[in-house]
Amino acid sequence: MSSSTSLTAEDLEFLGRPLHGFLSVASGAQPPQPRPVWFEATADGAVQIFTERDSLKIRRLSRDPRASLVVAAAVGERERWVAVAGHATVEADGAHELAARLAARYWDLADPVRAGDLAAILAGEQVRVVIHPETVHRYTY
Repeated sequence: MSSSTSLTAEDLEFLGRPLHGFLSVASGAQPPQPRPVWFEATADGAVQIFTERDSLKIRRLSRDPRASLVVAAAVGERERWVAVAGHATVEADGAHELAARLAARYWDLADPVRAGDLAAILAGEQVRVVIHPETVHRYTY
């Protein structure tokens, strides 16, 4: 296992794949409750997701902005994971564009059902959560 304060080029390549990440946000006395999410690593080394404006994760981040995302290789591949932890900001702009990019990455949007799913997401009020890495841990077996 190795650690740093930023994502490496190898991390960015790995995080560019359509894998699920597991997001955890600080929650005071409650233990973190990781949730699977779509994500995008940005060129400047942040990691972002989209979510509904009134979601529990947004309420928790408003009280404590610490968050982490763990992404692991798919079953059948050699073991590999990247964990990003840091301060998260909630951004009002760009969530619908992010949702559309991620839907195209994870779904076949030629499928009318999936296209309808994306339309439903875009009809809602979404925000972006951006994790600014303070620590990055990685492991490759």
